[in-house]
Amino acid sequence: MNLKKMTITAMFMAIGVLSAHLVYIPVGFAKCFPVQHAINVLLAVLLGTRYATGAAFGISLLRNVLGTGSILAFPGSIIGATLAGMLYKRTHSIYGAILGEVVGTGIIGGLFAYPMAKFLLDSNVGAFFFVIPFLVSTLGGSTLAYVIYQTPIRNLFHEFTRKA
Repeated sequence: MNLKKMTITAMFMAIGVLSAHLVYIPVGFAKCFPVQHAINVLLAVLLGTRYATGAAFGISLLRNVLGTGSILAFPGSIIGATLAGMLYKRTHSIYGAILGEVVGTGIIGGLFAYPMAKFLLDSNVGAFFFVIPFLVSTLGGSTLAYVIYQTPIRNLFHEFTRKA
């Protein structure tokens, strides 16, 4: 693994964990977290699938340990980050990463949250209960990622990671 890429990933994870106290949308057992989705897209584009997925897992784990997240953070964030990275690799476009994040988190992650809520949290919500809030959260976060990516910060990160 590359030390520079690991450092960037750790910085994004710190932002993700610290901002969990500021920006989230409560939906029953879930806490929808748009900053997580922005991080997923940005890391997928800047560093690739492995780093985006690792950060998604790490942020979800730390948020759960610190009491700012729920077990439902895992399916949405990890699936979204993985699909964002895979589609970015195929398309070489931020739009591909955004599509992967939205489909991965909003639809697939929202559906995967149902059995977790049912069996681990003893919830009686319907199978599609989490899809709409997960979609709202990921659309907000993906839009934030797009806006950030359009700034000069993008060039700085690309230059930094290119030398890695």
